[in-house]
Amino acid sequence: MRIGVFGGTFDPPHLGHMILAMEAYSQLKLDRLLWVLTPDPPHKRGQEISPIRQRLALSQAALRSEPLFELSRVEIDRPGPHFVSDTMHILNGQYPDDELVYLIGGDSLHDLPNWDRPLEFIQACHALGVMRRPDDEVNLPWLEEQLPGLTPKLRFIDVPLLEISSKQIRQRISDGMPYRYYLLPQVYTLICKRGYYRQA
Repeated sequence: MRIGVFGGTFDPPHLGHMILAMEAYSQLKLDRLLWVLTPDPPHKRGQEISPIRQRLALSQAALRSEPLFELSRVEIDRPGPHFVSDTMHILNGQYPDDELVYLIGGDSLHDLPNWDRPLEFIQACHALGVMRRPDDEVNLPWLEEQLPGLTPKLRFIDVPLLEISSKQIRQRISDGMPYRYYLLPQVYTLICKRGYYRQA
């Protein structure tokens, strides 16, 4: 099987995440898509992130109605920091007969040389699915020079330009602005019921 790996903090998961994930699933002809919820991403140290239990509840609500997607606990069930190279080694052990395709955005591709052990990460992936927005420009010769062996593993996914972000949604909730239609109904209902993201 070909399995996609979609990592993130999902704080909260929104319609943009669902659209990107489905485009990757369709264009890369995936058999499954794992959502990897990251408790404490190293690149977001110093930023305020909601408690993992809250983000887990919201992610479970988001994926409940989509059988093609499933939540992976690969990072939830082990202590941090959670580096993606370690995550991919673990997933390769869990799915030894399958092809793992890690999904990243175009901005993350530009920054890949600065990741922790990037060559080790690339080697652990069968392919990298790059969600490329219409305005993305990729300097492949420079990237290949920095990370030899990267280019043959790249699979580009054309995605719509979506100006939706979790940060924007959190701010809208905190400010008392409308946010309902940025989210799946079950995620919106859970946020309302539990009072997530409201100012103290």
